[in-house]
Amino acid sequence: QVQVVESGGGLVQAGGSLRLSCAASGSIFSINDMGWYRQAPGKLRELVARITGGSTTNYADSVKGRFTISRDNAKNTVYLQMNNLKPEDTAVYYCRVRATVVGSAIYWGQGTQVTVSS
Repeated sequence: QVQVVESGGGLVQAGGSLRLSCAASGSIFSINDMGWYRQAPGKLRELVARITGGSTTNYADSVKGRFTISRDNAKNTVYLQMNNLKPEDTAVYYCRVRATVVGSAIYWGQGTQVTVSS
């Protein structure tokens, strides 16, 4: 099957930066879109940023101009560069991958905690 593993979370002060990485591995025929979602305590999971196979990107309004998503197709990896972090960015960040194995399916990572202190 497909394994999705995130890394790069941690504790940072407001105004600081972090870079998240997410690698997909397994019996993958192709990867379509990849994205980052986040879930803060007591809130629903929300889209942060997404990148298609053709590298078209879209972002949540709250992170535009501060976060940048990119991917390395050779490594089946997606990155999220987060700059000028704010306390409201504190959440568990999840990687979502749409991959084709036998058919197309969505796979999630286990999540990585990002905490921004004021």
